[in-house]
Amino acid sequence: MSEYDFDMFTLGAGSGGVASSRRAGSYGAKVAICEESRVGGTCVIRGCVPKKILVYGSHFAHEIADAGGFGWSVGARSLDWGALIAAKDREIDRLNGVYKRMLRDSGVTIFEARGRIVDAHTVEVGDKRYTAKHILVATGGRPQKPDVPGVGLGITSNEALDLKHLPERVVIVGGGYIGVEFASIFNAAGAKVTMLIRGDSVLRGFDGDVRAALTNELKKSGIEIKCETFVRDIERRGEGLSVLTQSEETIECEAVLFATGRTPNTEGLGLEEVGVKLTSLGAIEVDGFSRTSVPSIYAVGDCTNRVNLTPVAIAEGRAVAETLFHDRPMMIDHENVPSAVFSQPPVGTVGLSEERARAKGEVDVYVTSFRPLKHTITGREERTMMKLVVGRATGRVLGVHMVGADAPEIIQGFAVAVKCGATKEQFDSTIGIHPSAAEELVTMRDKRPERAHG
Repeated sequence: MSEYDFDMFTLGAGSGGVASSRRAGSYGAKVAICEESRVGGTCVIRGCVPKKILVYGSHFAHEIADAGGFGWSVGARSLDWGALIAAKDREIDRLNGVYKRMLRDSGVTIFEARGRIVDAHTVEVGDKRYTAKHILVATGGRPQKPDVPGVGLGITSNEALDLKHLPERVVIVGGGYIGVEFASIFNAAGAKVTMLIRGDSVLRGFDGDVRAALTNELKKSGIEIKCETFVRDIERRGEGLSVLTQSEETIECEAVLFATGRTPNTEGLGLEEVGVKLTSLGAIEVDGFSRTSVPSIYAVGDCTNRVNLTPVAIAEGRAVAETLFHDRPMMIDHENVPSAVFSQPPVGTVGLSEERARAKGEVDVYVTSFRPLKHTITGREERTMMKLVVGRATGRVLGVHMVGADAPEIIQGFAVAVKCGATKEQFDSTIGIHPSAAEELVTMRDKRPERAHG
Protein backbone atom coordinates (compact mmCIF):
# COMPACT_ATOMS: atom_id res chain seq x y z
CA MET A 1 0.00 0.00 0.00
CA SER A 2 1.33 3.43 -0.98
CA GLU A 3 2.39 5.78 1.78
CA TYR A 4 0.70 8.60 -0.16
CA ASP A 5 -2.92 9.31 -1.03
CA PHE A 6 -1.98 9.97 -4.65
CA ASP A 7 0.95 9.37 -6.97
CA MET A 8 0.51 12.89 -8.39
CA PHE A 9 -1.57 15.84 -7.29
CA THR A 10 -2.01 18.59 -9.88
CA LEU A 11 -2.85 22.20 -9.08
CA GLY A 12 -4.68 23.77 -12.03
CA ALA A 13 -6.92 22.08 -14.61
CA GLY A 14 -5.84 24.03 -17.65
CA SER A 15 -4.26 22.56 -20.77
CA GLY A 16 -0.97 21.55 -19.14
CA GLY A 17 -2.47 20.18 -15.94
CA VAL A 18 -5.19 18.21 -17.71
CA ALA A 19 -2.78 16.75 -20.29
CA SER A 20 -0.31 15.63 -17.65
CA SER A 21 -2.95 14.22 -15.34
CA ARG A 22 -4.68 12.28 -18.10
CA ARG A 23 -1.40 10.85 -19.40
CA ALA A 24 -0.31 9.87 -15.89
CA GLY A 25 -3.68 8.26 -15.24
CA SER A 26 -3.41 6.25 -18.47
CA TYR A 27 -0.18 4.76 -17.12
CA GLY A 28 -1.90 3.56 -13.99
CA ALA A 29 -0.93 6.39 -11.65
CA LYS A 30 -3.39 7.50 -9.00
CA VAL A 31 -3.94 11.15 -9.81
CA ALA A 32 -5.90 14.07 -8.37
CA ILE A 33 -6.40 17.54 -9.79
CA CYS A 34 -7.85 20.67 -8.21
CA GLU A 35 -9.27 23.73 -9.94
CA GLU A 36 -10.94 26.75 -8.35
CA SER A 37 -12.50 27.90 -11.63
CA ARG A 38 -13.80 25.87 -14.57
CA VAL A 39 -11.93 22.89 -15.99
CA GLY A 40 -10.17 23.85 -19.22
CA GLY A 41 -8.06 26.76 -18.06
CA THR A 42 -7.16 29.93 -19.93
CA CYS A 43 -7.18 28.40 -23.40
CA VAL A 44 -10.54 26.67 -23.31
CA ILE A 45 -12.49 28.94 -20.96
CA ARG A 46 -11.11 32.48 -21.33
CA GLY A 47 -8.49 32.49 -24.06
CA CYS A 48 -7.73 30.74 -27.33
CA VAL A 49 -11.03 28.98 -28.00
CA PRO A 50 -13.59 31.68 -27.11
CA LYS A 51 -11.37 34.32 -28.73
CA LYS A 52 -11.15 32.31 -31.96
CA ILE A 53 -14.93 31.97 -31.99
CA LEU A 54 -15.24 35.77 -31.79
CA VAL A 55 -12.63 36.08 -34.56
CA TYR A 56 -14.73 33.83 -36.77
CA GLY A 57 -17.92 35.67 -35.87
CA SER A 58 -16.57 39.14 -36.51
CA HIS A 59 -14.72 38.19 -39.69
CA PHE A 60 -17.99 37.42 -41.45
CA ALA A 61 -18.22 41.20 -41.94
CA HIS A 62 -15.29 40.93 -44.37
CA GLU A 63 -16.71 37.87 -46.12
CA ILE A 64 -20.09 39.52 -46.62
CA ALA A 65 -18.50 42.71 -47.93
CA ASP A 66 -16.26 40.76 -50.30
CA ALA A 67 -19.10 38.67 -51.70
CA GLY A 68 -20.34 41.53 -53.86
CA GLY A 69 -17.19 41.43 -55.98
CA PHE A 70 -18.05 37.87 -56.96
CA GLY A 71 -21.61 38.67 -57.97
CA TRP A 72 -23.47 37.94 -54.78
CA SER A 73 -26.26 40.30 -53.79
CA VAL A 74 -26.33 40.73 -50.03
CA GLY A 75 -29.13 42.64 -48.35
CA ALA A 76 -29.21 44.42 -45.02
CA ARG A 77 -26.83 42.91 -42.51
CA SER A 78 -26.09 43.41 -38.85
CA LEU A 79 -24.34 41.58 -36.05
CA ASP A 80 -26.27 40.42 -33.00
CA TRP A 81 -23.36 40.58 -30.56
CA GLY A 82 -25.43 39.00 -27.81
CA ALA A 83 -26.20 36.00 -30.01
CA LEU A 84 -22.50 35.60 -30.82
CA ILE A 85 -21.59 35.66 -27.12
CA ALA A 86 -24.35 33.16 -26.34
CA ALA A 87 -23.07 30.80 -29.05
CA LYS A 88 -19.58 31.12 -27.62
CA ASP A 89 -20.85 30.39 -24.12
CA ARG A 90 -22.63 27.24 -25.27
CA GLU A 91 -19.45 25.90 -26.83
CA ILE A 92 -17.38 26.70 -23.74
CA ASP A 93 -19.95 24.95 -21.54
CA ARG A 94 -19.72 21.91 -23.81
CA LEU A 95 -15.92 21.86 -23.70
CA ASN A 96 -15.90 22.25 -19.93
CA GLY A 97 -18.00 19.10 -19.72
CA VAL A 98 -15.79 17.28 -22.21
CA TYR A 99 -12.65 18.05 -20.21
CA LYS A 100 -14.25 16.86 -16.97
CA ARG A 101 -15.32 13.64 -18.65
CA MET A 102 -11.85 13.03 -20.10
CA LEU A 103 -10.33 13.39 -16.65
CA ARG A 104 -12.86 11.04 -15.08
CA ASP A 105 -12.37 8.50 -17.87
CA SER A 106 -8.63 8.57 -17.12
CA GLY A 107 -9.32 7.80 -13.47
CA VAL A 108 -8.40 11.28 -12.24
CA THR A 109 -10.06 12.57 -9.06
CA ILE A 110 -11.31 16.15 -9.52
CA PHE A 111 -11.52 18.65 -6.66
CA GLU A 112 -13.40 21.80 -7.69
CA ALA A 113 -11.65 24.08 -5.22
CA ARG A 114 -8.39 25.98 -4.77
CA GLY A 115 -5.36 24.04 -3.64
CA ARG A 116 -2.35 25.15 -1.62
CA ILE A 117 0.93 23.34 -1.09
CA VAL A 118 1.66 22.68 2.59
CA ASP A 119 4.92 20.77 2.23
CA ALA A 120 6.87 18.83 -0.40
CA HIS A 121 4.25 16.07 -0.46
CA THR A 122 1.05 17.64 0.84
CA VAL A 123 -1.70 19.72 -0.79
CA GLU A 124 -4.46 21.42 1.15
CA VAL A 125 -7.87 21.72 -0.52
CA GLY A 126 -10.47 23.46 1.58
CA ASP A 127 -10.19 22.06 5.10
CA LYS A 128 -8.67 18.74 3.99
CA ARG A 129 -5.12 17.69 3.25
CA TYR A 130 -3.93 15.09 0.74
CA THR A 131 -0.49 13.61 0.33
CA ALA A 132 1.18 12.88 -3.01
CA LYS A 133 4.47 11.42 -4.11
CA HIS A 134 4.68 14.14 -6.75
CA ILE A 135 3.01 17.55 -7.00
CA LEU A 136 2.50 19.30 -10.32
CA VAL A 137 1.83 23.05 -10.46
CA ALA A 138 0.00 24.08 -13.64
CA THR A 139 -1.77 27.23 -12.52
CA GLY A 140 -1.17 29.28 -15.66
CA GLY A 141 -1.17 33.06 -15.77
CA ARG A 142 -3.53 36.00 -15.54
CA PRO A 143 -3.85 39.44 -17.17
CA GLN A 144 -2.05 42.32 -15.50
CA LYS A 145 -2.98 45.99 -15.52
CA PRO A 146 -0.71 49.03 -15.22
CA ASP A 147 -0.74 51.15 -12.09
CA VAL A 148 -2.65 54.22 -13.30
CA PRO A 149 -5.52 56.16 -11.71
CA GLY A 150 -8.89 54.76 -12.73
CA VAL A 151 -7.46 51.44 -13.90
CA GLY A 152 -10.38 49.66 -12.22
CA LEU A 153 -12.72 51.14 -14.82
CA GLY A 154 -10.97 49.14 -17.51
CA ILE A 155 -11.35 45.49 -18.44
CA THR A 156 -8.96 42.71 -19.46
CA SER A 157 -9.28 39.97 -22.06
CA ASN A 158 -11.20 37.91 -19.48
CA GLU A 159 -14.08 40.38 -19.30
CA ALA A 160 -13.85 41.28 -23.00
CA LEU A 161 -14.96 37.76 -23.87
CA ASP A 162 -18.15 38.17 -21.85
CA LEU A 163 -19.33 41.66 -22.86
CA LYS A 164 -23.10 41.48 -23.27
CA HIS A 165 -23.17 44.48 -25.59
CA LEU A 166 -20.72 45.64 -28.24
CA PRO A 167 -19.23 49.03 -27.22
CA GLU A 168 -19.47 51.73 -29.86
CA ARG A 169 -15.97 52.98 -29.06
CA VAL A 170 -13.15 50.92 -27.57
CA VAL A 171 -9.70 52.01 -26.43
CA ILE A 172 -7.19 49.16 -26.32
CA VAL A 173 -4.05 49.75 -24.28
CA GLY A 174 -1.22 47.56 -25.52
CA GLY A 175 -0.07 46.33 -28.91
CA GLY A 176 0.82 42.70 -28.18
CA TYR A 177 -0.97 39.68 -29.60
CA ILE A 178 -3.97 40.05 -27.27
CA GLY A 179 -4.31 43.74 -28.13
CA VAL A 180 -4.26 43.28 -31.90
CA GLU A 181 -6.60 40.28 -31.76
CA PHE A 182 -9.28 42.13 -29.81
CA ALA A 183 -8.74 45.29 -31.86
CA SER A 184 -9.51 43.23 -34.96
CA ILE A 185 -12.56 41.58 -33.39
CA PHE A 186 -14.13 44.83 -32.20
CA ASN A 187 -13.26 46.67 -35.41
CA ALA A 188 -14.77 44.02 -37.69
CA ALA A 189 -17.84 43.86 -35.44
CA GLY A 190 -18.43 47.57 -36.05
CA ALA A 191 -16.86 49.39 -33.11
CA LYS A 192 -14.55 52.38 -33.40
CA VAL A 193 -11.19 51.12 -32.12
CA THR A 194 -8.25 53.19 -30.90
CA MET A 195 -5.03 51.43 -29.88
CA LEU A 196 -2.52 53.07 -27.54
CA ILE A 197 0.90 51.45 -27.91
CA ARG A 198 4.24 52.33 -26.38
CA GLY A 199 6.35 51.63 -29.49
CA ASP A 200 6.13 52.62 -33.13
CA SER A 201 4.44 49.40 -34.26
CA VAL A 202 2.48 46.51 -32.80
CA LEU A 203 3.76 43.07 -31.74
CA ARG A 204 6.95 44.03 -29.95
CA GLY A 205 9.37 41.09 -30.07
CA PHE A 206 8.17 39.78 -33.43
CA ASP A 207 10.11 40.11 -36.69
CA GLY A 208 10.35 43.71 -37.85
CA ASP A 209 8.69 43.12 -41.22
CA VAL A 210 5.83 41.28 -39.51
CA ARG A 211 5.34 44.21 -37.16
CA ALA A 212 5.39 46.78 -39.97
CA ALA A 213 3.08 44.78 -42.24
CA LEU A 214 0.46 44.12 -39.57
CA THR A 215 0.56 47.70 -38.27
CA ASN A 216 -0.12 48.93 -41.79
CA GLU A 217 -2.96 46.47 -42.37
CA LEU A 218 -4.64 47.32 -39.07
CA LYS A 219 -4.54 51.00 -39.95
CA LYS A 220 -5.99 50.32 -43.40
CA SER A 221 -8.86 48.39 -41.78
CA GLY A 222 -9.87 51.53 -39.86
CA ILE A 223 -8.16 50.94 -36.52
CA GLU A 224 -6.54 54.10 -35.16
CA ILE A 225 -3.10 53.41 -33.70
CA LYS A 226 -1.48 56.02 -31.49
CA CYS A 227 2.21 55.22 -31.12
CA GLU A 228 4.42 56.03 -28.13
CA THR A 229 1.30 56.83 -26.13
CA PHE A 230 0.72 56.11 -22.45
CA VAL A 231 -2.39 56.35 -20.29
CA ARG A 232 -2.31 58.98 -17.58
CA ASP A 233 -5.69 58.25 -16.03
CA ILE A 234 -9.25 57.09 -16.72
CA GLU A 235 -12.43 58.74 -15.48
CA ARG A 236 -16.12 57.95 -15.69
CA ARG A 237 -17.99 60.45 -17.88
CA GLY A 238 -21.74 59.91 -17.84
CA GLU A 239 -22.42 56.52 -19.44
CA GLY A 240 -18.92 56.35 -20.90
CA LEU A 241 -15.26 56.70 -20.03
CA SER A 242 -12.64 59.36 -20.64
CA VAL A 243 -9.01 58.37 -21.19
CA LEU A 244 -6.32 61.01 -20.64
CA THR A 245 -2.94 60.31 -22.19
CA GLN A 246 0.43 61.61 -21.00
CA SER A 247 0.42 64.01 -23.95
CA GLU A 248 -2.79 65.56 -22.52
CA GLU A 249 -5.04 64.10 -25.23
CA THR A 250 -8.53 63.00 -24.19
CA ILE A 251 -10.22 60.01 -25.79
CA GLU A 252 -13.89 59.27 -25.14
CA CYS A 253 -15.10 55.68 -25.25
CA GLU A 254 -17.44 53.10 -23.75
CA ALA A 255 -14.77 50.52 -22.87
CA VAL A 256 -11.06 50.43 -22.13
CA LEU A 257 -9.33 47.09 -22.61
CA PHE A 258 -5.94 46.62 -20.99
CA ALA A 259 -3.85 44.19 -23.02
CA THR A 260 -0.69 44.98 -21.11
CA GLY A 261 0.77 41.55 -20.54
CA ARG A 262 0.21 38.57 -18.29
CA THR A 263 1.77 37.42 -15.04
CA PRO A 264 2.24 33.91 -13.61
CA ASN A 265 -0.46 32.64 -11.24
CA THR A 266 1.82 31.71 -8.35
CA GLU A 267 0.64 33.85 -5.45
CA GLY A 268 -0.91 32.21 -2.41
CA LEU A 269 0.04 28.67 -3.41
CA GLY A 270 2.58 28.16 -0.62
CA LEU A 271 5.43 27.78 -3.09
CA GLU A 272 8.04 29.97 -1.46
CA GLU A 273 7.15 28.66 1.99
CA VAL A 274 8.08 25.11 0.95
CA GLY A 275 11.27 26.19 -0.83
CA VAL A 276 10.20 26.48 -4.48
CA LYS A 277 12.31 29.15 -6.14
CA LEU A 278 10.57 31.89 -8.13
CA THR A 279 11.96 34.44 -10.56
CA SER A 280 11.70 38.18 -9.94
CA LEU A 281 8.52 38.11 -12.07
CA GLY A 282 6.96 35.41 -9.92
CA ALA A 283 7.49 32.57 -12.39
CA ILE A 284 8.46 29.13 -11.10
CA GLU A 285 12.06 28.18 -11.84
CA VAL A 286 12.34 24.71 -13.37
CA ASP A 287 14.97 22.55 -15.04
CA GLY A 288 14.70 20.81 -18.42
CA PHE A 289 12.44 18.16 -16.91
CA SER A 290 10.10 20.82 -15.44
CA ARG A 291 11.31 20.00 -11.91
CA THR A 292 11.45 22.83 -9.39
CA SER A 293 14.01 23.41 -6.66
CA VAL A 294 11.98 20.97 -4.53
CA PRO A 295 12.56 17.52 -6.16
CA SER A 296 9.00 16.26 -5.64
CA ILE A 297 7.37 19.36 -7.12
CA TYR A 298 7.12 20.01 -10.85
CA ALA A 299 5.66 22.92 -12.83
CA VAL A 300 4.51 23.35 -16.44
CA GLY A 301 2.86 25.96 -18.61
CA ASP A 302 2.53 29.70 -18.19
CA CYS A 303 3.33 29.65 -14.46
CA THR A 304 6.93 28.88 -15.51
CA ASN A 305 7.02 31.71 -18.09
CA ARG A 306 9.04 29.75 -20.64
CA VAL A 307 7.10 29.64 -23.92
CA ASN A 308 3.57 30.66 -22.97
CA LEU A 309 1.54 28.75 -25.53
CA THR A 310 -1.12 26.11 -24.99
CA PRO A 311 0.54 23.35 -27.08
CA VAL A 312 3.79 23.94 -25.19
CA ALA A 313 2.04 23.53 -21.84
CA ILE A 314 0.44 20.31 -23.10
CA ALA A 315 3.80 18.97 -24.31
CA GLU A 316 5.49 19.89 -21.02
CA GLY A 317 2.72 18.26 -19.02
CA ARG A 318 2.83 15.04 -21.01
CA ALA A 319 6.62 14.96 -20.69
CA VAL A 320 6.32 15.07 -16.90
CA ALA A 321 3.94 12.09 -16.99
CA GLU A 322 6.29 10.18 -19.31
CA THR A 323 9.23 10.91 -17.02
CA LEU A 324 7.52 9.98 -13.77
CA PHE A 325 5.17 7.16 -14.73
CA HIS A 326 6.38 5.58 -17.98
CA ASP A 327 10.12 5.21 -17.36
CA ARG A 328 10.74 7.53 -20.30
CA PRO A 329 12.60 10.66 -19.16
CA MET A 330 11.60 13.44 -21.54
CA MET A 331 12.56 17.08 -22.03
CA ILE A 332 10.73 19.46 -24.36
CA ASP A 333 12.65 21.40 -26.99
CA HIS A 334 11.52 25.01 -26.75
CA GLU A 335 13.32 26.07 -29.94
CA ASN A 336 11.47 26.66 -33.22
CA VAL A 337 8.01 26.62 -31.65
CA PRO A 338 5.49 27.95 -34.19
CA SER A 339 2.95 30.52 -33.10
CA ALA A 340 0.10 32.54 -34.51
CA VAL A 341 -1.66 35.80 -33.87
CA PHE A 342 -5.33 35.71 -34.83
CA SER A 343 -5.52 39.32 -35.85
CA GLN A 344 -7.28 40.29 -39.08
CA PRO A 345 -5.22 39.57 -41.14
CA PRO A 346 -3.56 36.87 -39.05
CA VAL A 347 0.13 36.24 -38.40
CA GLY A 348 2.02 32.96 -38.51
CA THR A 349 5.65 32.58 -37.53
CA VAL A 350 8.25 29.95 -36.71
CA GLY A 351 11.95 30.20 -35.95
CA LEU A 352 14.12 33.27 -35.65
CA SER A 353 13.19 36.82 -36.52
CA GLU A 354 15.62 38.61 -38.80
CA GLU A 355 16.84 40.64 -35.84
CA ARG A 356 17.58 37.59 -33.68
CA ALA A 357 19.15 35.70 -36.58
CA ARG A 358 21.51 38.59 -37.41
CA ALA A 359 22.64 38.61 -33.78
CA LYS A 360 23.86 35.05 -34.33
CA GLY A 361 25.54 35.46 -37.72
CA GLU A 362 25.18 36.52 -41.35
CA VAL A 363 21.84 35.88 -43.03
CA ASP A 364 20.10 36.18 -46.35
CA VAL A 365 16.56 37.52 -46.34
CA TYR A 366 13.80 36.86 -48.84
CA VAL A 367 10.63 38.95 -48.67
CA THR A 368 7.54 39.20 -50.82
CA SER A 369 4.40 41.28 -50.54
CA PHE A 370 1.44 40.80 -52.82
CA ARG A 371 -2.28 41.31 -53.20
CA PRO A 372 -4.00 37.90 -52.93
CA LEU A 373 -5.89 36.67 -55.98
CA LYS A 374 -9.18 36.84 -54.07
CA HIS A 375 -8.81 40.57 -53.51
CA THR A 376 -8.10 41.36 -57.15
CA ILE A 377 -11.84 40.67 -57.47
CA THR A 378 -13.14 42.00 -54.14
CA GLY A 379 -11.23 45.26 -54.39
CA ARG A 380 -10.04 44.97 -50.78
CA GLU A 381 -6.62 46.59 -50.35
CA GLU A 382 -5.33 43.92 -47.98
CA ARG A 383 -1.86 42.58 -48.79
CA THR A 384 0.01 39.43 -47.77
CA MET A 385 3.62 39.50 -46.59
CA MET A 386 5.91 36.46 -46.51
CA LYS A 387 9.49 36.23 -45.36
CA LEU A 388 12.31 33.70 -45.13
CA VAL A 389 15.40 34.21 -42.98
CA VAL A 390 18.26 31.98 -44.12
CA GLY A 391 21.64 31.31 -42.53
CA ARG A 392 24.24 32.38 -45.08
CA ALA A 393 26.87 29.83 -44.07
CA THR A 394 24.56 26.82 -43.85
CA GLY A 395 21.72 27.69 -46.22
CA ARG A 396 19.37 26.55 -43.47
CA VAL A 397 16.00 28.29 -43.17
CA LEU A 398 16.08 29.87 -39.71
CA GLY A 399 12.75 31.65 -39.77
CA VAL A 400 9.50 31.68 -41.73
CA HIS A 401 7.08 34.56 -41.21
CA MET A 402 3.75 35.49 -42.75
CA VAL A 403 1.05 38.13 -42.41
CA GLY A 404 -2.06 37.34 -44.40
CA ALA A 405 -5.07 35.08 -44.79
CA ASP A 406 -4.53 31.51 -43.57
CA ALA A 407 -1.08 32.33 -42.16
CA PRO A 408 -1.47 30.04 -39.11
CA GLU A 409 -2.57 27.10 -41.25
CA ILE A 410 0.29 27.60 -43.70
CA ILE A 411 3.03 28.15 -41.14
CA GLN A 412 2.06 25.00 -39.19
CA GLY A 413 3.22 22.92 -42.16
CA PHE A 414 6.40 24.88 -42.72
CA ALA A 415 7.20 24.55 -39.01
CA VAL A 416 7.93 20.87 -39.67
CA ALA A 417 10.48 21.85 -42.31
CA VAL A 418 12.18 24.35 -39.99
CA LYS A 419 12.21 21.80 -37.16
CA CYS A 420 13.87 19.30 -39.49
CA GLY A 421 16.56 21.82 -40.50
CA ALA A 422 15.45 22.28 -44.11
CA THR A 423 17.61 24.45 -46.35
CA LYS A 424 16.60 27.16 -48.79
CA GLU A 425 17.72 24.85 -51.59
CA GLN A 426 15.23 22.24 -50.39
CA PHE A 427 12.50 24.87 -50.23
CA ASP A 428 13.38 25.88 -53.80
CA SER A 429 13.24 22.27 -55.02
CA THR A 430 9.75 21.79 -53.60
CA ILE A 431 6.96 22.19 -56.14
CA GLY A 432 4.34 24.70 -55.11
CA ILE A 433 0.57 24.29 -55.16
CA HIS A 434 -0.89 26.69 -57.70
CA PRO A 435 -2.71 28.96 -57.32
CA SER A 436 -2.16 29.34 -53.59
CA ALA A 437 -0.55 31.85 -51.28
CA ALA A 438 1.60 29.12 -49.71
CA GLU A 439 3.46 28.48 -52.95
CA GLU A 440 5.20 31.84 -52.56
CA LEU A 441 7.30 30.34 -49.75
CA VAL A 442 8.92 27.90 -52.20
CA THR A 443 9.23 30.29 -55.14
CA MET A 444 11.11 33.24 -53.64
CA ARG A 445 14.43 33.52 -55.48
CA ASP A 446 15.67 37.10 -55.05
CA LYS A 447 17.46 38.05 -51.89
CA ARG A 448 16.67 41.40 -50.37
CA PRO A 449 19.61 43.76 -50.91
CA GLU A 450 21.79 44.30 -47.87
CA ARG A 451 21.03 47.36 -45.83
CA ALA A 452 22.55 49.01 -42.81
CA HIS A 453 21.63 47.34 -39.55
CA GLY A 454 22.04 49.16 -36.26
